[in-house]
Amino acid sequence: MRVPRFSRSVLAAIDAQRIVGVRAGREHRFTGVWALVVGGRVFVRSWNDKPHGWRRAFLADPLGALNVSGREIRVRARRARGARLMEAIEHAYGQKHATPSSRKYVRGFARARRRLTTTELLPRG
Repeated sequence: MRVPRFSRSVLAAIDAQRIVGVRAGREHRFTGVWALVVGGRVFVRSWNDKPHGWRRAFLADPLGALNVSGREIRVRARRARGARLMEAIEHAYGQKHATPSSRKYVRGFARARRRLTTTELLPRG
């Protein structure tokens, strides 16, 4: 089965933006998140992982949307796994968010509890 991929232009827009909007389900509002492009795939991590937050909503219903450069893109969420992938994601966070004020968040995203929240977003028709 072929895994759907985002277009190059969408990947470039996600890669260029420091923060994109994510909405889980239809009722949830858009929330700003740090989205990354790693190996042509899109990943996000939850900072708080609140019971009524976007990540838990995706666990209940994997359908949602991204807001990238003012464009709404329908997505499906799935858990990301694999030690090498997690290391690549952490490296990408450090590269994309390299300002002194971002360092504490980059370190925080590498913590085990946040690493477990890593979510891949896939396009849906």
